[in-house]
Amino acid sequence: SMGPLEASRPWATKDVVGAHRFLQRVWRLVIDEDSGDTLVVDAELTGETLRALHRTIDGVSEDYVALRNNTAVAKLIEYTNYLTKQYRDGVPRAAVEPLVLMLAPLAPHLAEELWLRLGHATSLAHGPFPVADPAYLVDDTVEYPVQVN
Repeated sequence: SMGPLEASRPWATKDVVGAHRFLQRVWRLVIDEDSGDTLVVDAELTGETLRALHRTIDGVSEDYVALRNNTAVAKLIEYTNYLTKQYRDGVPRAAVEPLVLMLAPLAPHLAEELWLRLGHATSLAHGPFPVADPAYLVDDTVEYPVQVN
């Protein structure tokens, strides 16, 4: 999150704290800290969540291709915050598994552990990267401000 790869910047240890907090939020989204149980539920995603998911997949995919890891992280943080606010009693599996797959290039050990705890027997390294559905990338309505005089 320090910026684009081609930008030269000095290493700042204080920046590690923000990344650590984000990874903790992802962990707490999936795993109960007290019991260690998985908090994921098998439920259908709402239309709003599907749009947020597919927009995140589309944005993160484009960012990884262009080596813009800093903006990919920002999109993952935004999606994690959305899931945290939207789902208090367990996040649907269909919303969390793509998040874990998108997180894997940046935090492979954490993503692998979460993937196994989600009940998968094989490594996520052998799974496909999520693909965005173009139908969810289009807004149903758009507001245009109009000013008279």
